[in-house]
Amino acid sequence: MGPFVLTFLVVVFILLTQHMLKYFDDIIGKDLGWDVLGTLLFYFAIFMTPVALPLAVLLSSLIAFGNLGEHFELTAVKSLGISLVRSLFPIFIFVLLLTGAAFYANNYLVPKAALEAYSLLYDIKQKKPALDLREGAFYSSIPDISIKVNEKLPDGQSLKGIIIYDHRNRVGNREVTIADSGKMYTILNDQYLKLELFNGYNYNEGSPTGNNAAGRTDAGQTLSKTKFDKTQIVFDLSSFGLNRTDKKWFQGNRIMRNMNELERDMDSIGHNMKNQELNRFINTRNQIFIHHFKQDTLPLPKELAAHKAKNDSIALSKLTIPADKLSQGMGKVELTKLSKFEFADDSVSKVLASRSDSLFKDRATKIEIGAALNHARMVKSQVFNYTNQINAYDSEYKVFQVQWHKILANSLACIAMFLIGAPLGAIIKRGGLGVPVLASIIFFIFYYILSMMGDKWARQGVIPVPIGIWMADAILFVIGLLFLRQARVDARLFEADFYRVVWDKLKTWLQAKKLLSKPIT
Repeated sequence: MGPFVLTFLVVVFILLTQHMLKYFDDIIGKDLGWDVLGTLLFYFAIFMTPVALPLAVLLSSLIAFGNLGEHFELTAVKSLGISLVRSLFPIFIFVLLLTGAAFYANNYLVPKAALEAYSLLYDIKQKKPALDLREGAFYSSIPDISIKVNEKLPDGQSLKGIIIYDHRNRVGNREVTIADSGKMYTILNDQYLKLELFNGYNYNEGSPTGNNAAGRTDAGQTLSKTKFDKTQIVFDLSSFGLNRTDKKWFQGNRIMRNMNELERDMDSIGHNMKNQELNRFINTRNQIFIHHFKQDTLPLPKELAAHKAKNDSIALSKLTIPADKLSQGMGKVELTKLSKFEFADDSVSKVLASRSDSLFKDRATKIEIGAALNHARMVKSQVFNYTNQINAYDSEYKVFQVQWHKILANSLACIAMFLIGAPLGAIIKRGGLGVPVLASIIFFIFYYILSMMGDKWARQGVIPVPIGIWMADAILFVIGLLFLRQARVDARLFEADFYRVVWDKLKTWLQAKKLLSKPIT
């Protein structure tokens, strides 16, 4: 328990530091309080648990069983007739409980933490930087105000050479304030900025005086100039605050959904994708490809036929006939009219079909060829659009499917890491933070690379999604079982003498084979 808690905290800290470095530029200089930073770090720490738990299990099991092997305690346990598998069983039960806790965290805590963290991070990115006037440059972060100072004194409040452009009236640079010196500080819990200006002037250009005889705006304007020894200006700094966005705009992201929500999302996307395929098949066949009134014998695929039957049954269940019409036999009359209409339409189609056959005896004109080409281009464009929409639905479906499998795969990775760490610690017989840390880093990098490759291939459709996501866990399970087998027979995989013996046996076998291959004289 000690190594597990320690390594889990260390791994979370390392992963959290690495993750927060990506957003360092978005956070620094925003004058955020410690409560906001603490909240952001806390939620991102929870977000790191799916990766930290398997690595912590691997490292802690390596340290624990490495210490047991280094102090010959495993040898003492085996001398009492207790096998290695039996000695692993109590800790394996703990790992199973830990896997259940990891699944709960991955399915419920991590999506909520991701929603809180990334929504807060978005609001932080939108927040304006802290008020920082630079000498000789205009500062325009205050809405509709531009301020320039020539010199800032060391006390942080006193200023010299101040120019203020006020654009709040939306009339351009018509109101300007110039002061020789002044003081700047915030009041009322940093909600307002107060400027005390000394020895200056305020210039204000008024609106045009009126219209001339032609009815046009007169070019003449009023100008006022006011001298002051001291004046005070207060600006609202509410735009510098952290304004929270409604979280509902972020809830659709896959990492912010649990398994039940992901299943609903996949069902909705799959339904839309089937509808699009059905529209492409039926609309393209019946409306675009004209077969001169001949019956098309191309059937619907089984999946689309089942989807169409389901949609038709839902549509029919919504159709109702009023009881008064049924009592008067109106339904029967309407059906009779419909059958007559279909019969009449069929006779008309036969006449048109007989006439259209005569058209094939004439040579096609340029107008007809041009119309045919335009029709073919329209068919190609519409089929291309249908295909792009279906591919977009398919890619979106795979994204949610990948996240659904990752919730389970990241949880069961704890068992795979334990099956590697415990037998490997018993084999290498080294405790502490030396060899176990090196071995755990190697296997974690191997696991991380396999996970990234499987995720990428699954999204690209190179391999099925379940294979891509579960590939890393399956390979680690096999490696863990091999290490367990070697640990049960006290294999010395990490000792030089073991490989010398293997090399000597190989040389002896090669020499014997060479002697047997020589002809007998």
